[in-house]
Amino acid sequence: MPAMTRRDVWLTVCTWLLVPAFLAMCYWQVTRAVGGNSLSWAYVFEWPIFAGYLVHVWWKLIHEDAPAPVAAEKAGPDLGAAPEPDEEEDEELAAYNRYLAALEESGRRKRW
Repeated sequence: MPAMTRRDVWLTVCTWLLVPAFLAMCYWQVTRAVGGNSLSWAYVFEWPIFAGYLVHVWWKLIHEDAPAPVAAEKAGPDLGAAPEPDEEEDEELAAYNRYLAALEESGRRKRW
């Protein structure tokens, strides 16, 4: 396992603080449910599920791989570049692009 980053340390600290808090909330709901509050029985089962899900998310985030740098040719087409000559362009799309170019050249401010 690679060295822990600041994010990993922060996630671990939060998890170590929240899981006991969730289990304490479960215990509190058990005491209320036994005391006669029937709605608390739902929370008795929810708080441990929340704690388990938190541990699951923490584990996934700690062990995820760092994203690899993307090469320029794999990054996709340049959105500001003109289309390649061998690409077939839709006439409606070409008209819309001409309209947008005319708006840009006019220098008018947006009113919305």
